[in-house]
Amino acid sequence: MVAVKAYELRNKNKAELLKILDEQKQELASLRVQKVAGGSASKLHQIGLARKNIARTLTVINQTQREQLRLFYQKKKYIPLDLRVKKTRAMRRALTPFEKKLKTLKQQKKENHFPLRKYAVKA
Repeated sequence: MVAVKAYELRNKNKAELLKILDEQKQELASLRVQKVAGGSASKLHQIGLARKNIARTLTVINQTQREQLRLFYQKKKYIPLDLRVKKTRAMRRALTPFEKKLKTLKQQKKENHFPLRKYAVKA
């Protein structure tokens, strides 16, 4: 068994990926049967490769699925929680730039009635 490359898997559609995944799972099952029957050390090594191939295929499937979902929800008002930007809890709750620049009525009046004084400085 040869290790599958992730970049090769990305060119395939979902049906092909699922077919590949099925084949890999069948191969892993047969390797496990051979292990129980008393397979050689090379067969034991093949089990690790098979598991990693399955993981790679599943990773590509999940990544492409998430990518498609991101495109679908791009212009929507609400985005599912798992597709939102993680950041930190504090950052998510922080004021937006628009909210930061808002001023209270009292602050606006104070700035209008008492502007910053300009002084002529002798050089």
